[in-house]
Amino acid sequence: MMAAMLTRRDFLQTTACALGGLAFVNCNVPGAASPTASLTAASPPGAQGRRREVVVNGKRAKTVDVHAHCAVPEALARLNLKLEGAFLRPDLDMMTAVSARLAAMDEQGIDVEALSINPNWYKAERDLARQVITIQNEKLAEVCAAHPERFVAFATVALQFPDLAAEQLEESVKKYGLRGAAIGGSVNGEELSDPKFHPFWAKVEQLGVVVFIHPQPDGAPAQLSQRLTGNGYLNNVIGNPLETTIALSHLIFEGTFDKFPGVKVIAAHAGGFLPSYSGRADHGCPTRPDVCPGGTHGSIKKTPSAYLTQLYYDTMVFHPEGVRHLVAEVGASQLLVGTDAPYPWTKTAVDLILQTPGLADADKMAMLGGTAARLLGIQ
Repeated sequence: MMAAMLTRRDFLQTTACALGGLAFVNCNVPGAASPTASLTAASPPGAQGRRREVVVNGKRAKTVDVHAHCAVPEALARLNLKLEGAFLRPDLDMMTAVSARLAAMDEQGIDVEALSINPNWYKAERDLARQVITIQNEKLAEVCAAHPERFVAFATVALQFPDLAAEQLEESVKKYGLRGAAIGGSVNGEELSDPKFHPFWAKVEQLGVVVFIHPQPDGAPAQLSQRLTGNGYLNNVIGNPLETTIALSHLIFEGTFDKFPGVKVIAAHAGGFLPSYSGRADHGCPTRPDVCPGGTHGSIKKTPSAYLTQLYYDTMVFHPEGVRHLVAEVGASQLLVGTDAPYPWTKTAVDLILQTPGLADADKMAMLGGTAARLLGIQ
């Protein structure tokens, strides 16, 4: 363990100022305004403007955003991709975006962001996938080292090769100091509950780190593309939460959470539709026991809705009543701030928690950042 710590220390000392090559990207929101301000590794006091301090009944709350995206141009190049167009925008390079990101965080009252990269490498061959992941995880570690009080990060892993993904997760945690892994809602059409992914889930449980599940466009949005065309941006508004709903449902009903009870998962977009429709999940198998062999709810050990209270969710539901409902379904202890930064789904994620009726001060403190800090090892 000491050797791993020394390796990580050496790495961070070497890379603390090497910020080139990391870029922020979005949850597929075209047409959003882009930041253009430049970055210095250590901005002078006041350079970012006055930082909003969030206070709950006289007590300073440390706020943590668990849903914030980025990308690495060097890794994209290995995949014959580049920062261009509506989704991988060229004006989001780290060297021109970080100071604007920090300014937005300061304005919104976000103390720390947990950075993640949406998977676009699941079809890559093993050697290429290894290269892409190494580049990305090193760059994520660099930006966290340069701004240790403002950023932590989820590792990237080549989940199409579960054994390799397990190795990459362990390396990213022990060598680079990353705080878990960010993965898609499915992998080339295969569910995360498939037994082939058990080596990855076993490593997650062994390390005691958290996994952030975020949908990617080639899941449900692509599979339902004909139905989701037209006005309303439905491929994202409906498609993304649906992908998360399907992923979590399989992890529950196929027994993954029974096999790996120590696994900690953060679900993007408030867990999709699952927390709002958990009653139907509880009634499915009793209604059709012929398709659920093994017991009242198939072979799983608990009522399906009981698993929801062991997962974590961002609060990207935009209305206080939505947050109140999530609290009623899964508990305030399971909810975390999410913004989808740097794109403008919301600029009031902190205020959303503060304005939700019926929350005790302790619940607000936990939701604003206390729970996320514990999960992610933020001091």
